[in-house]
Amino acid sequence: MTAADGAVVVGIDGSPESERALDWAADEAALRDATLHLVYAFAPLAAFKGAGLPVLRDTYSEFAGAGRRLLEEASAMVGGRVAVTTDMLEEPPVRALLELSGRARMIVLGAVGAGGFVGMLAGSTAVSVSAHARCPVVIVRGSRRPGPVVVGVDGSQAGARAIAAAFDEAAWRKATLVAVHAVQDREFLGTSRPDQAREAGQAVLAESLAGWQEKYPDVRVERVIVPGRPRHQLLDHSERAQLVVTGSRGRGGFAGLVLGSTSQALIHHADCPVMVVPGERT
Repeated sequence: MTAADGAVVVGIDGSPESERALDWAADEAALRDATLHLVYAFAPLAAFKGAGLPVLRDTYSEFAGAGRRLLEEASAMVGGRVAVTTDMLEEPPVRALLELSGRARMIVLGAVGAGGFVGMLAGSTAVSVSAHARCPVVIVRGSRRPGPVVVGVDGSQAGARAIAAAFDEAAWRKATLVAVHAVQDREFLGTSRPDQAREAGQAVLAESLAGWQEKYPDVRVERVIVPGRPRHQLLDHSERAQLVVTGSRGRGGFAGLVLGSTSQALIHHADCPVMVVPGERT
């Protein structure tokens, strides 16, 4: 057993976005009566390759001192709300978080970062961790509000994992679950009639949600079938949601649901926190 086992893990770097992620993660851990595991990761030697020993020693002391202060401050901010453990890791943030993802309940990151987690949004840490983590990853961005949990439904096996996570979140939060199936415009406007496309979408939703609605009978589910691109529809729903849940990749109604398209669009542009759920590892 390690401190990260079953914990809500949050990356700390001192940025305002990191503090927002910390606050969200503390609420999530308290909701589930889970441990909150704070992580600061740095790799100063790689950044100063070729520098002399005194420079390396001073750089290490600076990074380590900053990390200890940040972890102490973060612990003090949330310590009264939830059980807290901390870890300072001397390795690149992506590698550190991916290693922890095999044991964590989930990983929580800010939309943008600084210091140990610099560049979280701009194509580095957030995208890499969301794409390769073995547990759900939440990118805290946009507004925090009461509202539904929104999930994209595409009928795929990979998408079923996102649906499971969305039902679980909605149950813990006592929130409505909005299940969105996007039907491409050509299915409404092309050779098939709009009513046929809608009936096909209803069938996908019914099949995808049936078992989960039985497992979570107290979760109110709203089914939505809309024409258009999945990312546009989910971004629109994010303006009224408290959380959007998406798979790391998908197909069908959400064709091409990978971090290069729908999931990445949500990570960068959603107006609420986004949970990316990994598919089955082969």
